[in-house]
Amino acid sequence: MKLYNTLTKQIEVFESNEPGIVKMYTCGPTVYHYAHIGNIRTYIFEDILEKTLKYIGFDVKRVMNITDVGHLSDDSDTGEDKMLKAAKRDNTSVSEIADFYTKEFYKDIDSVNIKKPNIISKATDNIPEYIKIIKKLLDDGYAYISNNNVYFDVSKYPDYYKLSGLNKEELLVGARDDVSLDEHKHNPADFGLWFTNSKFDHQALKWDSPWGEGYPGWHIECSAISMKFLGEYLDIHCGGVDNIFPHHTNEIAQSESYLGHKWCNYWIHSGHLNDKNGKMSKSNGEFLTMKSLIDKGYNPLVYRLLCLQSHYRNNLVFSYEAMDNAKNTYEKLVNKISQIEDEKLSINKELVDSYITKFKDSIENDLNTANTITYLFDILKDDNLNSSSKLYLIKEYDKVLSLDLIKKEKKIDNELEDKVNKLVEKRNLLKKEKKYEEADKIREELLKLGVQIKDTREGVEIKWI
Repeated sequence: MKLYNTLTKQIEVFESNEPGIVKMYTCGPTVYHYAHIGNIRTYIFEDILEKTLKYIGFDVKRVMNITDVGHLSDDSDTGEDKMLKAAKRDNTSVSEIADFYTKEFYKDIDSVNIKKPNIISKATDNIPEYIKIIKKLLDDGYAYISNNNVYFDVSKYPDYYKLSGLNKEELLVGARDDVSLDEHKHNPADFGLWFTNSKFDHQALKWDSPWGEGYPGWHIECSAISMKFLGEYLDIHCGGVDNIFPHHTNEIAQSESYLGHKWCNYWIHSGHLNDKNGKMSKSNGEFLTMKSLIDKGYNPLVYRLLCLQSHYRNNLVFSYEAMDNAKNTYEKLVNKISQIEDEKLSINKELVDSYITKFKDSIENDLNTANTITYLFDILKDDNLNSSSKLYLIKEYDKVLSLDLIKKEKKIDNELEDKVNKLVEKRNLLKKEKKYEEADKIREELLKLGVQIKDTREGVEIKWI
């Protein structure tokens, strides 16, 4: 297995700390809004990585956080607190915001066949762990108290810029509290570990600490949650390329200063999803969600395929033309596969093994998923493969690709059809009454029944999936 390691800036042969076991941490969402499809692209890449590792024989222990406290409203770490801003926007509490968007996030990742990590932990459930780490960093001289806040002193960690490959003159200030110069910090790049005296007078969630009532900085949560569930040595840490600085840079500094040794061996990052206006980001205003794509009539797995057709480290430009192309490819694949009748024959072992080898060579080569899609079409066209061999290979490939290429035949009886029609009628009525939230719940109920709907000028188009 070869992976590009952001830490060393090269493709390396992967070796885990413990034979046969991979400890993997992936940064989760900040649950103040829906995840946009750029976020989902990163989670798809991480899902492929986990499933590849499992496919080639590793036992993967994966942990992900849910950020349900603090975090700032702009990608450059300026502006209002994201959670508080969302609560004001939706006229509700921070905890209700977190609960709602966490559930929506789970729906999104389910829709694109992303396996949930073994452990998902909320930031608010780990306050004692943050305090424990911060105390030791203070005792060991890596952190200091200024203006009643606790900051990490980056000058005490010599390799601070190693992950980004840049120097302090080339990077913006990476502080948790503001990108502008903070007169209370020893160095412009120092970042907050705990805030008791922040610019947010109305911070919704606060906890007692040795430094006064306050709340943790953003970066400390991933270090603490990772150590809590995976121990002192981490094999792989993933995220989007925009996490490299300051988030992952700060994680390394605080974690290795706390532990006294190297923390994580492999840092794997996915490229941006761009649209015609540049990088897709919630801070830019409008953004696309999985629901946006579903509302336009796309099967969510078409988006998964679109992502797999591009290398995870490359920036991917999203357009509806690209989605339509992926949709055509997906439907062609599924239709061709559905026409294969399993004749229950012995598989052509030598040929099958050669296709399995091609598949492994591709996914083990820094997750080259685009090649595997090409091999799928090669399998379908190969007259030397009997039907049972083709179906066997498709099932094997789909253990990693997770595109639902072989669907079980759905029996649509009169009772089910009647139920679907009644739900569609109920949704139409709710929309007329402008009860859009309730109407969306009907759409979700229909999806669970295997029905995708699309609103057209002629009415509602019903599609069994």
